[in-house]
Amino acid sequence: MLVDSGTRRTENTTTDQAEPYYLPASNEIEIFERCHQQRLAVMLKGPTGCGKTRFVEHMAWRLNRPLITIACHDDLAASDLIGRFLIRHDGTEWQDGPLTRAARQGAICYLDEVVEARQDTVVILHALTDHRRILPIDKTGETVAAAPGFQLVVSYNPGYQRMLKDLKPSTRQRFVAMDLDFPAIEQEVKIVRQESGTDHATAHALVSLAQRIRSLRDRGLAEVPSTRLLIATALLANNGIPIQDACYAALIAPLSDDESLVNAMRDLVNATFV
Repeated sequence: MLVDSGTRRTENTTTDQAEPYYLPASNEIEIFERCHQQRLAVMLKGPTGCGKTRFVEHMAWRLNRPLITIACHDDLAASDLIGRFLIRHDGTEWQDGPLTRAARQGAICYLDEVVEARQDTVVILHALTDHRRILPIDKTGETVAAAPGFQLVVSYNPGYQRMLKDLKPSTRQRFVAMDLDFPAIEQEVKIVRQESGTDHATAHALVSLAQRIRSLRDRGLAEVPSTRLLIATALLANNGIPIQDACYAALIAPLSDDESLVNAMRDLVNATFV
């Protein structure tokens, strides 16, 4: 019986064959495909909920590669990525971490919100992002050569994190960077309709409302409403919650506790859904 060391679970492996729905905003699909062909690591930058994770899921499906997703946090250690020795009743056994498994399998390894990880943890990615494409495992003395198809992808939100955390230049320059943003209005309407099953009029009203709320960033709103929140709002409304109540619960309350900002957003909801 294996005994884990108690670190919290940060990984998700995707092998689902269903196509993840994604509407391209520009030429991001073509750029990603060329990066994969040329074995280049990719960095995705964009606001929370703009579709970075869905884009990676779509590309993994499109390229027919397994996807291993790791949610980064400030307690993420190198051993959480590479692996560790686990205690057995008859001794110890090495267990690969998600990054090592991805390298061995030729999977796409996606580190979500990479700047949340400690710098000494991020440094272990370097040898996988250049011509070497290797992962040294100091504890076992093994050097894992990345299998064909392996690709490293990282993401973060520069608007939220630029004043708090950032990647070192030596790390940033190992990636091809792609800027993603919220979709154009009609595209966002299509996404909300597709993901929630709501009608066009409701989806359009929600997206228009989000556009107005996003303009409140200059008034101190730290995070603006994401497409994800619009989908959640539409799902509540589709399941019997009055649209204004759905907006308060799924769109406004997650964004702020500041009374003046909340009241301003409530006024926008009431003006949108009379």
